[in-house]
Amino acid sequence: MTDAIAYFSAKLEHETDPSDVYAAQRAGDRFTLVDVRSTEAWNQGHVAGAVHMPYRDIAAGAPQELDPSLPVVVYCWSPGCNAGAKGALEFARIGYRVREMIGGYEYWVREGLPTENAAGPVPRTFDPLVMYVRP
Repeated sequence: MTDAIAYFSAKLEHETDPSDVYAAQRAGDRFTLVDVRSTEAWNQGHVAGAVHMPYRDIAAGAPQELDPSLPVVVYCWSPGCNAGAKGALEFARIGYRVREMIGGYEYWVREGLPTENAAGPVPRTFDPLVMYVRP
C-alpha cells in the first residue's frame, strides 16, 4: 500500500488535467500555462490564457520570458503526443516547478473549455464522450 501512495502522490505532483487547470484559472491561482506545440498548431488554436513556447525553445527562452517563481503547466496536442513531457523535462532541467496537463489541447477542447486562435475566441463545444452534457 505504501508503494501505491508514493506512486500516486508523485503522479499528482507532476500531472494535472484540463478540468483542474481551468478551475485554477477561474480561482485566480498564479501559474504560467505553456503551449509547447509548433507555431502552426498554436495558430490553429490554443488554450485561452496560455503562452506559446515550443519545447525546443524552452531552455533559451523561458529564463528570459517567464517568471521562475511561478509554477508552470505545460501541454501539447493530445495523449498521443509526448511534446508535453519533453517540455516539462526542459522546464525541470532549468529549475522551474512544472506539471504536465494530461490530455493536452485535445481534451481541453473536448471538454468545451475556452480556446482561441489568431482571430480571437473560438466557439465552445462539449463532447459527451468525455464529460456530462446537459440535454
